[in-house]
Amino acid sequence: MPLTEDGIYSVALRLIEADGVEALTMRKLATALDANPMSLYHHVPNKEAVLRGVAGRVSSRFSAHAVQDLPWQDRLRHMFLDVREVAHQHPKLMKYCLARADYIQPEDPFWRDLTDALALAGLPTAEITRTAAALCAAITGLLTSELTGILQQWSTLPPTPDSDEAPEPTRSELDVMFRRALDAAVAGVENHPARASERP
Repeated sequence: MPLTEDGIYSVALRLIEADGVEALTMRKLATALDANPMSLYHHVPNKEAVLRGVAGRVSSRFSAHAVQDLPWQDRLRHMFLDVREVAHQHPKLMKYCLARADYIQPEDPFWRDLTDALALAGLPTAEITRTAAALCAAITGLLTSELTGILQQWSTLPPTPDSDEAPEPTRSELDVMFRRALDAAVAGVENHPARASERP
């Protein structure tokens, strides 16, 4: 079977989720594809390009287009819940992606949908980028904490030194925690001072 970019990225994603980003090499990828390692370089120049391609394929699933008729608040919730769902499907890749400053770019559909939703929220143009950045930092930070287990560990801390340790939260309890954080982020946009000043 001839090599294709889609085939390369598909196998690379499988290897990443099995062993992690650090374990992926061009030689291992070629072996998994039953190909000569040098033949990979006709399609992708290096491991970094493979990772960008895999990340691009996965992040292309993030879109608010399916809910454009909903209020902006629900569009924001849908977008970040969608990101979380994909992160749970591909946790090792997403831990790598969310730690990179260049993961979200202006041309990404996710960023365009996010800034469109904030424009619908009534934020002035000058505030949209800063607010979008703050939302991404807050929500992806929470998601990274969940993927690495830090959120679960913090959730077991006792409220006072002399009280018992709390049990680790279940997946459904983590779902509730994420939704509450998302509601708080949406409320922050609703109460943005610049948006308030636009109201009659």
